[in-house]
Amino acid sequence: MVAAFLRFQPGAGLACLTNWRCFPISKQGHQLNEEIRDREVRLVGADGAQLGIMSAREALEKAMEQGLDLVKISPTAVPPVCKLMDYGKFKFEQQKREKEARKNQRVVEIKEVRMSPGIDVNDFNVKVRNAQKFLADGDRVKVTVRFRGREMAHTEIGKDLLLKFAEQCAEVATLDKDPKLDGRHMSIFLSSKVGKDAKK
Repeated sequence: MVAAFLRFQPGAGLACLTNWRCFPISKQGHQLNEEIRDREVRLVGADGAQLGIMSAREALEKAMEQGLDLVKISPTAVPPVCKLMDYGKFKFEQQKREKEARKNQRVVEIKEVRMSPGIDVNDFNVKVRNAQKFLADGDRVKVTVRFRGREMAHTEIGKDLLLKFAEQCAEVATLDKDPKLDGRHMSIFLSSKVGKDAKK
């Protein structure tokens, strides 16, 4: 079994004689070093210089001489293109860039503010300030008025309340749609102008 494994792993080395479960160096989307078995490759130096077409063995020898890895960067080209690079450093920098990109991406949350048609002025103003804070942080806000019992006969009060709420937040938000009644709830959605300005 060991002999059969080695036959399909050129350059696997002495480690495979003692551990037949060993695997190639990398399965990260690039073929590296001994994994590259093409008859010919086009070699690019670490500085981007074209080093010509040569056998994979010659290219690997050049990589070893410079203390670098041989990495296949364009497997579909004829012949395949390989580059000399410090693959560990390349992966580290790539992961760092991806981490920074994720860090800069902000997930927009939907915050909800609930009111009743008979809400008093002070409570209304508190809810407006809370909504303005959410909007300033770049979140969307869903503002909902819940009707109880006979209040369903006066849904226009809830509509006026929602439009007044949107007007109070106009500096930091835009009203997505007019108030919509769904069962005993009437709602509006406010989108942050802060998030839109950031995209520009």
